[in-house]
Amino acid sequence: MDDLVTAITKDIESSGAKVEKIDNMGRKDFAYTPRKVSGAHYVTYTFTGAPECIVQIKAKLALNTAVYLNQFNRVA
Repeated sequence: MDDLVTAITKDIESSGAKVEKIDNMGRKDFAYTPRKVSGAHYVTYTFTGAPECIVQIKAKLALNTAVYLNQFNRVA
């Protein structure tokens, strides 16, 4: 799991963003089993960057088969 977190951190930084905080919340089970997956590891990345970075990061995460789901929130 640590290797995946490190790889995603490098992807975020290579897109021009600066990672400020990584919060690994551990493995949790889903309330229901979509696509026959019972649970996942939850990791929250807090980073700053230009709006264009989000497009690049989303594209990289979409190609990563180890990433099941991702969500982006803007914090003002």
